[in-house]
Amino acid sequence: MTPDRFPTPGVADYLPTFRDSLAARLTFPYSWLSGGWKDFESWRRDARVRFRECLLPPPPAAPFDPVVVDEEDRGAYVARKVIFNVTADSRVLSLMLVPKGVGPFPAVLLLHDHGARFDIGKEKVIRPWDDRPERIASSHQWVDQAYGGRFIGDVLAERGYVCLCTDALNWSDRGGAGYDGQQALACNLLHLGTSLAGLIAHEDLRAAEFLATFPDVDSRRVAAMGLSMGAFRTWQVAALSDHIAAGVAICWMATVKGLMVAGSNQTGGQSAFTMTHPGLLAYLDYPDLASIACPKPMLFYNGEQDTLFPVPSVREAYEKMRRVWESQHAGDRLETKLWDLPHLFDLEMQEKAFAWLDRHLR
Repeated sequence: MTPDRFPTPGVADYLPTFRDSLAARLTFPYSWLSGGWKDFESWRRDARVRFRECLLPPPPAAPFDPVVVDEEDRGAYVARKVIFNVTADSRVLSLMLVPKGVGPFPAVLLLHDHGARFDIGKEKVIRPWDDRPERIASSHQWVDQAYGGRFIGDVLAERGYVCLCTDALNWSDRGGAGYDGQQALACNLLHLGTSLAGLIAHEDLRAAEFLATFPDVDSRRVAAMGLSMGAFRTWQVAALSDHIAAGVAICWMATVKGLMVAGSNQTGGQSAFTMTHPGLLAYLDYPDLASIACPKPMLFYNGEQDTLFPVPSVREAYEKMRRVWESQHAGDRLETKLWDLPHLFDLEMQEKAFAWLDRHLR
């Protein structure tokens, strides 16, 4: 057999050997930058519809029916454990922080990270209490590692924000599969007509609605904030929900072509299923999806030492988003910055991000 008659090799580094051909065919026809739309609001509407379709059908809704089951006075604010119906399928335990004084207050929907750590979820961003000692210890260890040693929700509550966080499916009180079971859980949900990433997105949309309609909250001043997977969830909910007025996304932004390369964490399966919507990237790149949030105020920080997100890909994504915001004369509402840091949300980043949030919501 002559060499030109040999069959095509199949897979290398978990990627098809025709990866480059597939990537070349990703032209993102639903991008605002494609030139296919003349009216920005028409594009936002059409792009949002396409985005929502790829989440797969939403779970049925139900009245929130919230119940406060515990409280702790923390001086300037009160910490509460609130159980509510995030969907008709799931009644969840959330942590909420409410400032003392006269509201309504601005609010932040806190979206926890992945971190390959499933024993804690909401406890990564709001200090837990009256809980198992091992969970409390785990939460403190995690904030020391990823958040500069403090719970960002508690810091925001001291600044006058109502804060809410719920567990994504498979974390903390909603756990059960852990790291090794992520792929099986995602596959099983697909067989049952939904997706893990889509379910997380739908639940975040419901949590945003719950927070925005909470009596102590000013519905016009609700932001989303998160690190890593929480950052993905942040710009996603900002793009899809009218209840979210601004977003702070830390360490999750790049282009799909920059991430789908050999050795990338994105190509290893498992955690990628929490952020994989079937068919979506045939229409819109990650910065295109985030740009559906335009002209809302949005902040994106990434780390130059973050091995999960190649810097050239991050810069390309930032440039694409910059073009969108500036096309709507809203360039001053978009903040992007690369920090000389790894994959974390340290104290200096927090102070800059919180001050930015104050300028836009307070």
